[in-house]
Amino acid sequence: MEFKHIEYFIETARHKSISKAAESLFISQQALSRCIKNIESEVPGARFIIL
Repeated sequence: MEFKHIEYFIETARHKSISKAAESLFISQQALSRCIKNIESEVPGARFIIL
């Protein structure tokens, strides 16, 4: 896992929204969603529930 992936995870948690986090990170929503899925598969217990 790269440092930027941890940053993406933290920004998503902070914004509580993938689209808002993606906008603040200047990446596409699809790229951020893919990154979050990769983190969830790599790190046991890392799960996002976006309401």
